[in-house]
Amino acid sequence: MNEKKYLWYKIANSVDEISFTVAGLAEIEVNNKMVCVALHNNTVYACTQKCPHAGACMADGYVDAIGNIVCGLHGYKFSLKNGRNSSGEGYYLKTFPIEMRKEGVFIQLEEDHLFK
Repeated sequence: MNEKKYLWYKIANSVDEISFTVAGLAEIEVNNKMVCVALHNNTVYACTQKCPHAGACMADGYVDAIGNIVCGLHGYKFSLKNGRNSSGEGYYLKTFPIEMRKEGVFIQLEEDHLFK
């Protein structure tokens, strides 16, 4: 049985270096993969780039007042903390750990086969 391996990747020197939209979202490339990064109440979150419902780009949506990322295509809502669908459809959005370190902002991703 193969254990999953995870690695930390530096995505910015500071939060100010990430180009968030007015809606609080950004798309970044990490290890040749696109990831959506969100800013809510001065906390950074990360999730997969595509909505699990219809594959829309999550960075085209927005972050609502209670900390859900909302897909811009159909309005599906997901918790930024755990990826659970909060609008009732039963989908799940994969989220990734983020750490703020003195060296910068880091995201943890699976080493291999991240989005397969």
